[in-house]
Amino acid sequence: MKDLLSTRNSRAIPKDTVPVLSLEDFRKSIIEAPGRHRRVAALFAYEVDKTVELFVVLAEDRDGQLYLGSTRLESNSFPSMTNECPQVHLFEREIAEEWGVVPVGHPWLKPVRFVRSRREGHDAWGRSADVAPMVGVMDFYSVKGEEIHEVAVGPVHAGVIEPGHFRFQCHGEEVFHLEISLGYQHRGIERALLTKQGELSKRALHYVETLAGDTTIGHTTAYCHVVEALSECRVSARAHTLRGIALELERLANHTGDLGALANDVGFLPTASFCGRLRGDFLNLTASICGNRFGRSLLGPGGVRFDIDKSRADDMIVRLDAAVRDVEGAVDLLWNSPSVQARFEDTGQVSTSVATSLGLVGLAARASGVERDVRHDLPAGIFRLAQIPVSVWHSGDVFARAYVRSLEISRSAIFVREHLRALPGGVLRAPCGRAAPNSVCVSLVEGWRGEICHVAITNPTGAFHAYKVFDPSFHNWSGLAMALRNEQISDFPLCNKSFDLSYCGFDL
Repeated sequence: MKDLLSTRNSRAIPKDTVPVLSLEDFRKSIIEAPGRHRRVAALFAYEVDKTVELFVVLAEDRDGQLYLGSTRLESNSFPSMTNECPQVHLFEREIAEEWGVVPVGHPWLKPVRFVRSRREGHDAWGRSADVAPMVGVMDFYSVKGEEIHEVAVGPVHAGVIEPGHFRFQCHGEEVFHLEISLGYQHRGIERALLTKQGELSKRALHYVETLAGDTTIGHTTAYCHVVEALSECRVSARAHTLRGIALELERLANHTGDLGALANDVGFLPTASFCGRLRGDFLNLTASICGNRFGRSLLGPGGVRFDIDKSRADDMIVRLDAAVRDVEGAVDLLWNSPSVQARFEDTGQVSTSVATSLGLVGLAARASGVERDVRHDLPAGIFRLAQIPVSVWHSGDVFARAYVRSLEISRSAIFVREHLRALPGGVLRAPCGRAAPNSVCVSLVEGWRGEICHVAITNPTGAFHAYKVFDPSFHNWSGLAMALRNEQISDFPLCNKSFDLSYCGFDL
């Protein structure tokens, strides 16, 4: 069997070096990936001369390598790989929806985002090409039997929250199955990022900064890595360090907010109140750099737009130390409260084997004992030189997902403090030229939720022919569904918040 091409994170390579496999060999490379300690980071389709080409990115964390391969479909269908490799379940559904090719034998084929096929006249669901799909209208999984009942939640929720639909199959309070339906706010960001004549879209940064608003730094970093690799732009050590500081501040803010929200979900108000305020302190540290609490306008291809002088760095360290000290005190209240631990422990468990089988990423994977972190395994930017220890726990429950957050808060704070004290020299932003023609680049970034994946393929003019984004939520929503198996339905808010996944990052 022809093997896949080995490459590194955020490295541009000629497209014609990526092997075009037979469909049989392509399927085999994916199905056998878990047995070779590889996982599916991306699987998507795009059109070449009216032919659909499948493209796969496998990640091998142990050796820090990415493996790329493709295959061209000779018909409007291909044998599904989901039964042999559950990691590709959602990937195959998305391919079917967007390109009208059917993964034959898929165990539960249905729309992901309820969008029209990109190929005129092709639709995997047998709809007329001129009929728009109805969002949320599909066959839901159902359990039959006496005393079985169904509970539907959403898509409209209480408070200011994005839309998503959850359907529970229950026996009394026990959840047999949870099905999650999203796609209510598909914005077409991937299509909007495609460029013409080799020019970058003038709105591209605005799109990636708001792709998932609470992950502005993570997604913008991935986009910048792609553009810089394709244009052979050399980013200075200072710019890489400032990006790393911003990324870890984003992690600090969101992990702190989540710990407060978890405390609130079990009615433990001291930690909920403290962390709600302290999240704002970390956001304000980001705002002190660029004027925006979410880091918008801070990053750009070639580096960063704002600097941190010594006096500001010293002030940020003082504020950081105070905020971290308060967070540690607030979180200690959680660990020392038996009533909180009684609700956290053994609730919403996802085993190591299930997390591995589903291809979970980020803190959801690490809380289930899977040592997986892009900053350590597939580093790019500042993380090639500065390592942050991987925070892992084994129990896979709400407690584990909370505890991993607290570990990461401590370790991210150390990283930010150390690099504020020793900022290297260098220009803030280097010029980026035109992207290399007929090239491909894969960028992975460890956002606060987990692995962010951006893949760009350029055409003969250097313009984006295909641009694909996978937010960590794309991998992890199925983990939430499994966490609710055999749980009480009243535990759903707590389990949901322990994952804290993104609707808009999934819907794009």
